Amino acid sequence: MANTIRIKRRAIGGGAGAPSSLANAELAFNEDSQVLYYGLGTGGAGGTATSALAIGGPGAYISSATTRNANLVLAGPASGSAAAPTFRSLVANDIPDLSSVYLALAGGTVSGNLTVSGNLTVNGTTTTINSTVVSVDDKTFELGAVSSPDDSTADGGGLVLKGATDKTWLWVDATDAWTSSEHINLASGKAYYINGSSVLSGSTLGSGVTASSLTSVGTLTSGELGTGFTTVAVAQGGTGATTITGLVKGNGTSAFSAAVDGTDYLSPSTTIDGGTF
Repeated sequence: MANTIRIKRRAIGGGAGAPSSLANAELAFNEDSQVLYYGLGTGGAGGTATSALAIGGPGAYISSATTRNANLVLAGPASGSAAAPTFRSLVANDIPDLSSVYLALAGGTVSGNLTVSGNLTVNGTTTTINSTVVSVDDKTFELGAVSSPDDSTADGGGLVLKGATDKTWLWVDATDAWTSSEHINLASGKAYYINGSSVLSGSTLGSGVTASSLTSVGTLTSGELGTGFTTVAVAQGGTGATTITGLVKGNGTSAFSAAVDGTDYLSPSTTIDGGTF
């Protein structure tokens, strides 16, 4: 006849945590959290243990030697070859002082989904994200958030898109400006704005553009010269004169001038009575 050795147990559904009392050297297993306890010390009459010490079971420890995937360690399942405790069971009295447990995840890989409900701080040299889409609820990115930021620490900072050559949008301290390595192409119907006013679109200069250093333009088909223009010379298609009254005469590239009655042309009152013209 076979002998059967049995120990105290708390069945699944009975709640996590150590038994309320154990005898000295008595063993007890909590099926809910999968932790094996040992009655440590003698605290009173009858051999009552001073405390219940977690000594084994899948839910007792997590260490750098753990071979289960990180998602199983934090999320279960509670039975089978990949058995692992739930995070709930780790903090519900199974590990009274969680700060005393060293959770070594250095060099580990999370093969499933991982959700961090609190703040996440990454201390390292390079952070690599291999994903197709990065979705962030925050609408502001902070770059160069060093302890004492200034324009010199911001110099050269910005965005770099890898391609045949780097496509960059960077802050250059020497010019005090954002600088793009590539063309800027606005969609149809869009314009460049400065201080809330349109200055350039695909077909129009903004009305606020009142000065320019243009040295040439295409063919002007409409419009007029304002009072701010100086005299337009004959060589540029003008008269070279500010005002002209009566008939005008020209001579090469000299400014046009008023013709003289009786010298440059016959006076209307002149009587022709012969002669050579």
